[in-house]
Amino acid sequence: MADQILIDHLNEILKHEWTGVAQYSQASFITEGIWREVYAEKFLGDAKESFGHARLVGDKIVALGGVPVATRNEIQQSRDLQEVFTFSLAFEAKAVEMYSKAIELAGDDKPLVVFLEDILKEEQEGVDEYTKLLRNSNSSAATNPTLKTA
Repeated sequence: MADQILIDHLNEILKHEWTGVAQYSQASFITEGIWREVYAEKFLGDAKESFGHARLVGDKIVALGGVPVATRNEIQQSRDLQEVFTFSLAFEAKAVEMYSKAIELAGDDKPLVVFLEDILKEEQEGVDEYTKLLRNSNSSAATNPTLKTA
């Protein structure tokens, strides 16, 4: 059996991923207005990604001799799209932090490190995407006629 500290940390990650499934699904459900067509699908895609990570991490916990948790943390929700982006950025940044710590705990177990790095890469892409969505998000080509396309 793997180190219990590692399994416990993977279970914390699993709780975080289950939270992502619920939080992103809820954001998809309650997104309204002109941006619904764009962002409802994006949030649903993020929920599916969190579910995929949960499945991988849960399977890994069992492979290491542990029992996966079936609980989640509280979700953050809002009808304000900017606030949802802020929640999402914080959520993805927390995931990066958690997977980075898991990599440290994995030590010399190279296959486990690679497994975790693959998920970490996707989490970092989430951080990058929400950072870009929040950057100068109060203005867009649709609302600011001074912006031009090349």
